[in-house]
Parts: sequence; structure tokens; C-alpha cells
Amino acid sequence: MTDPSANTPKTTLVPFLSVRNAAKAVDFYKSAFGADEIRRHEDPAGGVMSNLTVNGYGFWVADEEPQYQKFSPETLNGGTVHMVLTTEDPDAALNRAVAAGATVVCPIRTEQAWRIGRVLDPFGHHWEIGKPLKESTEPSHQQAPAK
Repeated sequence: MTDPSANTPKTTLVPFLSVRNAAKAVDFYKSAFGADEIRRHEDPAGGVMSNLTVNGYGFWVADEEPQYQKFSPETLNGGTVHMVLTTEDPDAALNRAVAAGATVVCPIRTEQAWRIGRVLDPFGHHWEIGKPLKESTEPSHQQAPAK
């Protein structure tokens, strides 16, 4: 007998970042975070949409599309969300991002049982970079501290 739930799609939540220059953003994310490009679509007008992964966790990057109300933080003069990148060595990851062109918003520090800092990428997106310092079964230790 076949399990009917086997055909039910798994629920996922994947960030989709809008930027002004997606081709340049893809290069930045590769350099800054070691992202791998899984697939890329280029439209005839030169727009790019790319699916990237960092250590198996995916996100999308695409050129903004004002006609669909998809704007970059540069156009909006700021963003409403930021990404959280959990990594074994946040100090090295933050330094790599800065070397690739990110700006430090908050240097790496220890706060709320995390080693964490924040950078602003050249396209206006904020990235918290850190790791929890204590192993815990509490869900709150699996999420970055609130800002």
C-alpha cells in the first residue's frame, strides 16, 4: 500500500532578493558567501534570475521588476528584511563578505548566546552572520537574536 502523504509536496520557505544588478549580485554572493549558482535565467532584455545555495540552503536573486512591485532596497532606500547566515566561523565569514565588498553594520560580538555581526551587501540587503554558542533543544537558540 502506498502512503498518500508521499505525493504531498514538502513545505519550504526560500528568500527571493530583488536587486538592481542581479548578474553583479550573483558574483558578489559567490565571492562573499561561497554561494553556488544552481540555475540561471536571462531574459532577452538582459534581466537575470538566479537560484543560489550556501551550504545547501537556497535563495533566489533577480533584477527588480517595478511592473510587478518587486523593488530593490536601493530603490526603496532601505529594506524590510534581512538574511541570517549561520556558519561555524562567523568571524571569517564576515571578513570574507567585507573583502568582497560588504560594509560592516555591526562587528562580530557575543550577544544572547550567539557569536554574531551584521553586514550590508552592495545591493542594500542586510546579513546577520553568526552561530549559537550553546547547544540547546530550545527553539529560540536555533534563531538569531532579535534586533
